[in-house]
Amino acid sequence: MVREDKLDAQWLARLTEMGLLRASFVPPKAIRDLRDYTRARTRLVRERTRCWQRLEKLLEGALVKVSSVASKLTTVSAQDMIKAMIAGERDPRVLAGLARTRMRAKHDDLVAALDGTFDDHHGELAGMLLDQIAFLDGRIAQLGARAAELTAAMPGAWGVNSDGTTGPDAGATPDAPALNAVARLAEIPGISPDLARAIIAETGLDMSRFPTAGHLVSWAGLCPSARQSGPRTRAGKKGQGNGYLRGSLGQAALGAARTATFLGERYHRIARRRGKARAQVAVARSILVIIWHLLKNPEARFTDLGYGYYQARTDTDRRLRNHIRQIQALGFEVTLTKNP
Repeated sequence: MVREDKLDAQWLARLTEMGLLRASFVPPKAIRDLRDYTRARTRLVRERTRCWQRLEKLLEGALVKVSSVASKLTTVSAQDMIKAMIAGERDPRVLAGLARTRMRAKHDDLVAALDGTFDDHHGELAGMLLDQIAFLDGRIAQLGARAAELTAAMPGAWGVNSDGTTGPDAGATPDAPALNAVARLAEIPGISPDLARAIIAETGLDMSRFPTAGHLVSWAGLCPSARQSGPRTRAGKKGQGNGYLRGSLGQAALGAARTATFLGERYHRIARRRGKARAQVAVARSILVIIWHLLKNPEARFTDLGYGYYQARTDTDRRLRNHIRQIQALGFEVTLTKNP
């Protein structure tokens, strides 16, 4: 009996022989090399995050609740306190005195949070974790610098100066007629230069491979999909598409959500109605559409529509009808009088 996977392979081979299958997206070697560095950097960043989480769990096991007072353990004040505990300091008031800037106002809360059972074995493990974090910081910086060098060496990522010259250093000023690819993407809220290089490594610089922005969105796995069999329709399976690209865009969407921009407003509008997860995906899709246009036309520039874009375009009469309907649903009669 011929196995099912062998039959599938034969069928695909026949379709390819007859020219009925489209070619897969295989980026050029320069993009593949860049992708290796950016993906390695992403994995190290995730490992560094896990180290911080393990350190927080270690402190909580010793009844030291620094993270309940400090915004995060990565702050300078929190790191100074942890290093002092590793060095042998146990007095919570002395440790709380290491707080800086705005954390000084939380002195009493810090004293209570630092009064735990932290001993020498906790200090040894915490020191190992901090050493590992410092090592990862160095490797992440090294990979980021190498990715920047590779991106600058790509002619497709170069910009154009005001005098018409081009090169690795061209298009770095805001008045340049064409910014370099990294600077173009970094103008989008939520995208840093490192994140822009990671996105370029996944999508490439040649947008002719994707006829429309919708093709790129579909390839990334950010568009809705359905699986239908007879009368049954189910949502598409998760995990399809480029996971690294989706992760970078999701990170950019969360960064944009903290800004007073069009994308930030879009995130909050959708989050109120459908939840934060769907809002993150929707904003990530919008960012990817913007990226397609910016890479498609090197002379294009990102222009923010503004935080009040939706509010300005909302029909006033429709808003009045919606508000009146909501008040009437509560059992009240509404009479409107327009101000002169």
